[in-house]
Amino acid sequence: MNGPALHEPPTPASWRIALPHTTAAVPVARALVRTALTERQPAADSDTAELLTAELVANAVEHTAGRAPIELVVELLPTGCRVEVHDPDPAPPGDLTQPVTEEPDPWEEHGRGLLLIRALSSSCGHRPTPSGKAVWFRLPVAPVRRREDAHRNR
Repeated sequence: MNGPALHEPPTPASWRIALPHTTAAVPVARALVRTALTERQPAADSDTAELLTAELVANAVEHTAGRAPIELVVELLPTGCRVEVHDPDPAPPGDLTQPVTEEPDPWEEHGRGLLLIRALSSSCGHRPTPSGKAVWFRLPVAPVRRREDAHRNR
C-alpha cells in the first residue's frame, strides 16, 4: 500500500515571527494566530487563542525593558495549538503557574492577563531560553458545531 495511512495524524505546522517591542505588536499577533488557526480543521477556538495571545504579547511589551523584538511562535498540533511569546527578560512571569490566592481588585485596570491565561488554557507555563524566556499556553481542539447550531445562531 502506497501513501499515508488513513488514520495518520496531520503533521504539526508552525509559524515564528519577530514583533516590535511596542503595543503595535498586539494586533499583528492576534491576526497571525487567527490566520494560523484557519489552516487546519478542526482547530482550537480562535477567539480564545487571540485573547490569550494578546495578553502574552501585551505582558511582554509592558514588563520587559529594552527595544529588542519579541517573538511569537504558533504551533498547530493534532490535539490543538500551542502559542509561545519569547522576550529578553529571564525573570518568570508573575504568578502564571501559581494558584490564585486572592481575587483581583475590580477597580484595577491591570492584573487579569495571567488569570485569564490560567483559566482559559488547557495548560500554560514558561521556560528559559538562551535569550530570555518563553511564556506559553495550549488550547485543545474546539468541538465542531453541528450545521443546525450554526444556522440557528444566524
